Amino acid sequence: MVTLEEVAKLAGVSLATASRVLNGSTRQVGAGLRSRVEQAADQLGYRTNVAAQTLAKGASNVIGLVVHDLTDPYFAALADGVMRAAEGEGLLVMVGTTHRDPEREIAYVATLHTQRVRAVLLAGSRVADPDSTARLKAELESYRQAGGHVAVIGQDLLGVDTVAPGNRAGAAALARELAALGHTRFAVLAGPERLLTARDRCEGFTAALAELGLPAPRVIHGAFDRDGGHAAAQESGEATCVFAVNDVMAVGALAAYRERGLRVPEDVSVAGFDDISTLRDHVPALTTVRLPLAAMGARALELALRPGEEPRVERVTGEVVLRESVRALEEGKVR
Repeated sequence: MVTLEEVAKLAGVSLATASRVLNGSTRQVGAGLRSRVEQAADQLGYRTNVAAQTLAKGASNVIGLVVHDLTDPYFAALADGVMRAAEGEGLLVMVGTTHRDPEREIAYVATLHTQRVRAVLLAGSRVADPDSTARLKAELESYRQAGGHVAVIGQDLLGVDTVAPGNRAGAAALARELAALGHTRFAVLAGPERLLTARDRCEGFTAALAELGLPAPRVIHGAFDRDGGHAAAQESGEATCVFAVNDVMAVGALAAYRERGLRVPEDVSVAGFDDISTLRDHVPALTTVRLPLAAMGARALELALRPGEEPRVERVTGEVVLRESVRALEEGKVR
């Protein structure tokens, strides 16, 4: 592989001059020297180092997107929205996944800062850990002070542009719709206790039931994934309607009930949250709260690319979508 040093030697110029010519520096190089360097590079077959170009220019066409779990269709839909919007701006998206580890998220931001990406987008819930949140906020502020741009899809806790899903309001609206169908005995597959998205959805649902004068639901905590929903569904007891705080958990619950010989919705109704596209053809079709995931990703990028404005928080309202996985109960009759 031909090195920049070899190009500089053949052209009879300093390494710094060769770098300025070939790595995109904004510093001017005379026409004669530039021609010698370019001819030497062509003769040797030198290929430009894109990373070096980025550092020399002080900005790049790269967006860093950090998500919790790329195998979760929720994050895949957000990433798709970001990537489609980035393509329209002539930008590339580099994706990293944290596996829901706050320390990995902080490390990603530090690395992206070092690589001088144009903007950093964080997609995913915060956790109930003030220390890690404060350290992430400080890392983001350091990056912003160096000229970087940041936007978050999640809770408004980091002092940056934020697209905030209406988790509490959406779950409360779902609870009211399900109660209107005659259900009074509920269970909530509530996900991890420390995950704020899961907590907000659980609390919004239970608060709405309390306002309606209905009994408190059975709350079962577990992992925020398919297996977590499958395990939690085993403990839903005599509930006639089960709310999983995301659609992926609802998939696990549906599988668990099927394995036990319970029919959905004849024996138990099931609802989720997010309206991920991969479940729209599921049988029975899943009742859920729809979030415009791809549009949320695109909007986060738009906010991050705004020049020199104060951070903005845009709240996204979820829409309850009633489908075949829930049924109305006759008054006074439960299974």
